[in-house]
Amino acid sequence: MDTRRSTLRKLICAAAFTAALMRTAAAQFPMPSVNLEQDKQRTPDQIEKDRQLDKAYQSATKKIPDQSVSNDPWSGVRPTPPAAPEKKKQQASQGKKHAE
Repeated sequence: MDTRRSTLRKLICAAAFTAALMRTAAAQFPMPSVNLEQDKQRTPDQIEKDRQLDKAYQSATKKIPDQSVSNDPWSGVRPTPPAAPEKKKQQASQGKKHAE
């Protein structure tokens, strides 16, 4: 019974190892792609329809209002960030004077 379990365990390990190797080998090859529209020429009617759709899309996007106003419901709850300290700016300018 022990020999059967050990053989089964070895077989499962070997299968897992083989599957792992196959997966890494398969990753090296590009996936085949199928192009369903091979050499398909568009008619002038289709081109004109596409242009009309593009114009309709452009006009619809122009009608969308500008989103410059922030819609933050937590803006009144959060504290405002502190202003940058002036000391750092003064120390930097003094450091430049001393370097000269």
